Amino acid sequence: MDHQKVIGKRDIVLFCISAILLIDTVATGAAIGASSIFWWVFLGVIFFVPFSLISAELGCTYPDQGGIYAWVQRAFGARWATRVTWSYWVNVAVWLPSLSVLFAGIFAQLFWPEMPLSAQIAVGVGLSWLTVLVNIITLEVGKWVPNIGAIIKIIVFTAVICGAAFYYSENGAANDLSLAAIAPDLSDGLQYLPVIIYGMLGFELICAGSDEIQNPEKNVPSGVLISGAIIICFYLLATVAVLVAVPVQDINLVEGLVDTLTLFFGDSGIGGAFVTLLAIGALYTFFSNGATWAMGANRAAAEAAIEGELPAFFAVESKSRGTPVGAAIALGISSTIILVLYGFFAGSNQDLFWSLFAFSGVIFIIPYVGMMFAYIKLRRTDPDRERPFKVGGPSWLPLLLASICSVVLILTIILFNYVPGDGMQWKVFWGALTLLIIGEVIVHTSKTKSN
Repeated sequence: MDHQKVIGKRDIVLFCISAILLIDTVATGAAIGASSIFWWVFLGVIFFVPFSLISAELGCTYPDQGGIYAWVQRAFGARWATRVTWSYWVNVAVWLPSLSVLFAGIFAQLFWPEMPLSAQIAVGVGLSWLTVLVNIITLEVGKWVPNIGAIIKIIVFTAVICGAAFYYSENGAANDLSLAAIAPDLSDGLQYLPVIIYGMLGFELICAGSDEIQNPEKNVPSGVLISGAIIICFYLLATVAVLVAVPVQDINLVEGLVDTLTLFFGDSGIGGAFVTLLAIGALYTFFSNGATWAMGANRAAAEAAIEGELPAFFAVESKSRGTPVGAAIALGISSTIILVLYGFFAGSNQDLFWSLFAFSGVIFIIPYVGMMFAYIKLRRTDPDRERPFKVGGPSWLPLLLASICSVVLILTIILFNYVPGDGMQWKVFWGALTLLIIGEVIVHTSKTKSN
């Protein structure tokens, strides 16, 4: 199906910011303590920068609809590409409810302090289907959901950073931010490291709609690199801001944003109104996060289904808009079921958030391992292809950087399943394994039917 080219460089920058710059990642990252500053810098150098460069190279060298699906297909064939795409898509179905939990938690803190978990789940279901709606309207209109979300994120992050500066000038820091405190503590920090890596992924997402990008050879690398610089700066400065204001032991994974803003600007008068306004903006960004990831994941799944590797329903597209209707509806159904089921096993919104986050995290990382392996193979088997942008240096350097990224990603998967001090997270392990087995059955069944 022909797609309208409606995505420009500005849209790519804002789309990447919407996908990757996550407000909840700041609180979960800061929960590590002062050493989170070290981890942001260290992982930024050895992972974030190489990953963004590799994403930019793949996106402009192979501007194929489906993005990560198309790249892995080129390297390893359709079957492996579909396995990667299944993990990519089903992660969003599991992760989307966790964003809804964050939304409901902040909504409750602002407007309904006694909001029961059942009501929060109902809110999550509603948001899931609103996300479906955004995914099936034309991209020319739908792109403004992540665009506006990115702008609001920039405003919220800027407010947090500026508020921290004023707070520090009057009250000092709530935590020890000396060089000794910033030094990494493996015993406490490793359990939260997956959160930081989680917050660095997503540059490839925009490439799932490559047919809808104007001049992808030029706009993808410039858009990715500009957004990458903005994202890492905001993450680092906002983490410092939270640590300046909130003692580590008091950082809440769900309501941490409102607590921090209230400390900076007060809870009454103009300050209280400003906090409420920023918090409402943050609520919108949780919705736009889910919509952004769904746009990419549904397009990748649709491409796999068109190839006969996923159920035909996933291949259903709007004839007038070219949007992935089937994959979007399947996402809404899956997200609803998962959210309701998980609601029975969580005692609070924070428990529910972390359970969903860890569960989806394992599935989420797997496609990126495949992406790095695909990059390594394509660099070796397709060396003469024109690359409008490529990772510089000697021929071995890009392969080394991709290998380092692969090691970091595999370590992240391990740490989602095994938390130092807490042991093996069997619910996370078996849940992720179950989804992978379901995916294998679906892939095999779909291929058999298509033949």
